[in-house]
Amino acid sequence: MTLPVTFEDIEKAQKQLSGKILRTPSIPAPALGQALGIDLTLKLENLQLTGSFKARGAYVKLSSLSAEERARGVIAMSAGNHAQGVAYHATALGIHSTIVMPAATPFTKVEKTRNYGAEVVQFGDTLSESRDKVEELVAEHGYVLIHPYDDPMIIAGQGTAGLELMQDAEAIDTLVVPIGGGGLISGMAIAAKMFNPAIEIIGVQSEQFPSMYSALRGLPPQFGGETLAEGIAVKIPGAMTTEICRALVDDIILVDEIEIERAVNGCAEHQNLVAEGAGAAGIAAMIKAPERFAGKRVASVICGGNIDQRMLATVLLRGLTRHGRLARLRIDIRDQPGTLARVAGLIGRSGANIVEVHHQRMFQDVPIKQAELEVLVETRNPDHVLEIVAALDAAGLKTSVMSNMAMEGRPL
Repeated sequence: MTLPVTFEDIEKAQKQLSGKILRTPSIPAPALGQALGIDLTLKLENLQLTGSFKARGAYVKLSSLSAEERARGVIAMSAGNHAQGVAYHATALGIHSTIVMPAATPFTKVEKTRNYGAEVVQFGDTLSESRDKVEELVAEHGYVLIHPYDDPMIIAGQGTAGLELMQDAEAIDTLVVPIGGGGLISGMAIAAKMFNPAIEIIGVQSEQFPSMYSALRGLPPQFGGETLAEGIAVKIPGAMTTEICRALVDDIILVDEIEIERAVNGCAEHQNLVAEGAGAAGIAAMIKAPERFAGKRVASVICGGNIDQRMLATVLLRGLTRHGRLARLRIDIRDQPGTLARVAGLIGRSGANIVEVHHQRMFQDVPIKQAELEVLVETRNPDHVLEIVAALDAAGLKTSVMSNMAMEGRPL
């Protein structure tokens, strides 16, 4: 089968990109791999100047434009990473860029795109609605569209990440790649299969936006809902990328929001890596089905690190709660002097640190001479939380755990 992009196209793109982007490292990830029970290598595209792999394809496409096309200016639709790649390289090449972004795009991606020199227009709730605005602006101003994934030069540029991985990493059996529109996995699959025709290529999509999964199975498009992985929240994959994925991708795993959240948290906790939801989707697949990868040499690409700081903070705090290192306790007490000090003493002697205390008298359904304490405590692990509860119960202080701790021993 003849594909729209060849390995030679990717090699040419690699030469074009020399000195224009960072050749990101491909590193063994023993801490994260041990937590997952997997021999793991990571390609760190989150370290690119613009925070994701998208700078690769953007430069290859922009550098191919004629003088007349450059003078017209370019336009792109993006939830953030393609936007930053286009904005950065367009400005460096002296090309005016306009980026249409969904209204709910995280603030950090909007501001970074503006800071790279683009004119940002926020329109619609989804990329599909943003596309309508793009078409309107193209008709009005004659801009050249830089498509985020369904373009052979974009695919070739993204494929250089796979070429570098295969050149730098030890032999791998399985390559796991997040899928939005399919540009990254298409390019990486072409490169990887040239080095190792037997390598297994596994795609990952959010359950909320299983566009490529559905396309390859002849299913009608289905999508919707909020997702932490907005970078791969694509309703319809590309025609070229679907053709390549049909030929080269062995399987696609769908992951839910909790698995994506656990993956972002796991990258930070175990590997000291900042990954956005889409960037950690490959790790989410390993959390979902560790047995699928057991005994194999697995590589995945952390394809982006542009996560809103507030969202990252929330993910990390929820991770501490899930792992029993932050726990919210509800304690029934007598409403009399000295009780609060007694509770604090018991918790302190148990080796925990009190972070917050809320003393409820007026708004809880408790007897008039009683009150409820809600105490947020910093602890070692779930067993430590249970020790604290037992100590409080033994002292006559009825205590319950309000936080959601993961006791079932799932990875991460």
